[in-house]
This record gives sequence, C-alpha cells and structure tokens, in this order.
Amino acid sequence: MEEFLRYILQVTGAIDVTQEEEIQQLWSGYGTLYRLHLSGTDFPFAILKWIEPPMVSSHPRGWNTSFGNQRKLKSYQVEANWYKNYNKFCSHDLKYPKLYGFLEKKQLTLLIMEDLTCEGYQTKSEELSEVEVKNTLRWLAKFHAQFMGVQPDGLWEVGTYWHLDTRPEELEKMENEILKENASFFDRKLNECTYQTIIHGDAKQANFAYKDDQVAAFDFQYVGGGCGMKDVIYFLSSCLSEDQIKSLEGELLGIYFSELKKHLEGKYEKKHTEIEQEWRSLYAIAWADFARFLNGWSPGHWKMNDYVGRQVQKVIG
Repeated sequence: MEEFLRYILQVTGAIDVTQEEEIQQLWSGYGTLYRLHLSGTDFPFAILKWIEPPMVSSHPRGWNTSFGNQRKLKSYQVEANWYKNYNKFCSHDLKYPKLYGFLEKKQLTLLIMEDLTCEGYQTKSEELSEVEVKNTLRWLAKFHAQFMGVQPDGLWEVGTYWHLDTRPEELEKMENEILKENASFFDRKLNECTYQTIIHGDAKQANFAYKDDQVAAFDFQYVGGGCGMKDVIYFLSSCLSEDQIKSLEGELLGIYFSELKKHLEGKYEKKHTEIEQEWRSLYAIAWADFARFLNGWSPGHWKMNDYVGRQVQKVIG
C-alpha cells in the first residue's frame, strides 16, 4: 500500500491523500472506484480506479465465465491505452478526464485520473433535458469526426461491449431465432462499412457528465473501431423513452449529422454526404445488432420495445 500511495502522490503532485471516498464497486466485483481527497495540490480530488479481479467473479445475470473474465480484463487495458495514447490527440472542446498515472502490479491495476467534479461537471441520474440530449449527440459527433478513419491500435478492433465476437455465450442462449440467424449479417454490415471511426463503445447517459451547456465523457473501457451509429443508438436507448425516440428521431439525427459535417477534416471534409448516407442506412442495423445482444443477455429486457422491433423489421423485412 505504501508503494501505491507514493505513486499516487508522485503523479498528482499532492502532499497527502487525506481521504479515500468509495464511489462504487466496479462491475462484477472487479475492483473499486474511489475519489481521493488530496492536499498540497491545485486540485482537491482525483479519481482512482482500483482494478483487482476476484478469484471467482460474480455477475448479476450469471455470466461468470473465463471468456467474460478475459473480456473485462482486456477492457481495462484498452481504457489505459486510450488515456495514454489517444487522449492527447483530441481537440480542446472534447472534454474527458486527463490520465495522471497508470500502474500495473501482478493482478492489480491502478488508473489515477482527473475528477471532473473539480471543474463543475456532474453526472445525472434523473432524466436529461432535451438540450442535454442534443448536446451529448453533438459531443459524440465531434468525437466521431475527430477520429474518422483512424485505426484503433491498442483499442478494441471493434468497439462496444456487445460486439458479436465477444459475446458467443449470449449468442448461444438467444431465444429469438430470427435475430440469432441474422446476427452475423448485422455484425458484418456494421463492420464492413466504408467509413469507420473510433467509437466510445459504452455511450450511455451514466458515462457522461454535464456543466451548463457543456458535456464530458468518461469510462473508455470499450472504445474501438466502428460506425458512429452504434454510439448514437445506445445513448438514445439509455436516456429516452420509446415514445421520445420515435418522436425525436428525425430531429436528433439531423443535429448529429450537422455537427459531424461541421467537424470533419482533411479528406473526409468533402465526403460528409457519403458518410451521412452510409451511416443513416446503418441506423436500423445498429438497433438490430443491439437487440441481438439484449435477446441473448437478458431476454425480456425493457429496451426490447416496439420501436426496436420496428427497426429490426426494417432490416430483415
């Protein structure tokens, strides 16, 4: 413990850690997220992600396998790679935590990061306002534009935590035979699209923080290559009701693509029309791919609603 404390003080420039405040346990008992109270430095807090895989993992839905364990372990390495190697390439108006330090010791991994609350950002458990939803889509569009065509070296080759190749057990358990039969088709259409970017991969409401009209993102465990629609549909599924998505779909997609066009650079600047046409054609497929995962992971999940069913029907007829 003394070694870890010395490292934390070194990378934060603090004199002491006066308190370790537990924020939450990591998924399936893989460690703990702490807020460190610091003294003697310019910022009062830092976030410590203490990753220590259990001898026997526990999963709320019973997915306790060696395959799942390796996926989770890789996700933390991917997150560290993201902060170390990609963070620095982002434009100043894309806000997410700075990485102060990364330490690996046998089965233990430490990520020490900026605490966004120091700049006034707060997560929201209550319903987002329409303005906040739109601003989050603008953040995603800027993010996708920034990394258009970039190879995800050191990240997931295919981003998102529900990617088909990482979910063979859930595929086997699927009850919906039509979704199961078309799983590879959905996956192939998304993975073979011409215009690929780097996607967040877990872009739910809980992984964004808000300050006035500004948005910040965190939790980059499943960042990797892919079509931006995967982030868009997952975010919408996390913060809007079925009726809201249905009524706002056109407006929200318009805002997203308008922002994407505004921030595309280099050779992609003149290809915004082709990118939009291709990605709009993949919107329903992204929903169908997510429905495939849900059906195997948690049949009857509340997100498997009529709107999602209609998107699936658009794809498979």
